[in-house]
Amino acid sequence: MTNVLIVDDSPTLRHLIRTILSSDPELNVIGEARNGEEAVKMVARLHPDVVTMDIHMPRMDGYEAIRRIMSETPVPIVVLTSTESDIRLGATYKGVESGALMVFGKPRGLPGDDPEADELINVVKAMADVKVIRRKWKVPGASQLAKMENAVRRTANRYGIVAVGTSTGGPPALRTVLGELPATFPVPVVVVQHISKGFADGLARWLNETIALRVKLAEAGEPLLAGNAYIAPDEVHLQITGQRKVALLRESPMDGHRPSVTALFNSVAKQYGPSAVGVLMTGMGRDGANGLYAMKQEGAYTIAQDEASSIVFGMPKEAINMGAAGEVLALQKIGQKIKELIS
Repeated sequence: MTNVLIVDDSPTLRHLIRTILSSDPELNVIGEARNGEEAVKMVARLHPDVVTMDIHMPRMDGYEAIRRIMSETPVPIVVLTSTESDIRLGATYKGVESGALMVFGKPRGLPGDDPEADELINVVKAMADVKVIRRKWKVPGASQLAKMENAVRRTANRYGIVAVGTSTGGPPALRTVLGELPATFPVPVVVVQHISKGFADGLARWLNETIALRVKLAEAGEPLLAGNAYIAPDEVHLQITGQRKVALLRESPMDGHRPSVTALFNSVAKQYGPSAVGVLMTGMGRDGANGLYAMKQEGAYTIAQDEASSIVFGMPKEAINMGAAGEVLALQKIGQKIKELIS
């Protein structure tokens, strides 16, 4: 049984979230907090397995509550938000900087009627198995002045592109890995992150503000530039064309997802072959495993995140089991390995 604490200043939303979570026999709501102050006290007293955290609350907001909880009584925290401006601008990802594991849209309906309600149940259950520690995620000290657009698409390096796929627990993992790469990184990076609809732009903005690479949502037809990271937008597959430009395709989901990591990896395998690096990190399910295998078959350098550092060891585990990973690395070593490969 997974014990959950709900934190939200809206009685209506607390009731909705409680109803959703209580519909699963493996979840037990042990309390509700109306603001950050109550949340800090209740976590210390009740020791929940997972906390769902609102951001905008009176007396103490969600950001401060997360910082307090993670420094005093660490517990997996899922940020829930419905504020469109926060989603669009990436403000909710400040919760990840403070120690939260996930940012998720607040559900509007009940399981069976609202896909986000069903997904919330899955996310909360997955987070219960995460081992958190009393610390904050490292924030790379990037300078906006160091950001630049480098028009060099190909270099003397053996490798010409880095393709990254991730899902549950991905935003902080992306920041850790991509934060190791300098603004002058000589090849482009393409990323598929499974994320709630409407959150991709905010993720790109947040990463762009906290790492040295220039991060943006991918746009159809644009060339891939060195020093840039391209995030797949909502509801389309991010793929690479024969001219090594961005293609955004509204085709059927692959491995249950759109955008799909496998769809991206397959196109990178076809267009770049052995001159690509593929990285599959934390996430539920198996999306990306077949694609990473396709990249390896074409001679690409393939990396999977290890179990100990994964928030959810689903996608990388599938890749490792099928022999798709040329190397298995801890999260903290992946960025350095990429730099070693692409100097």
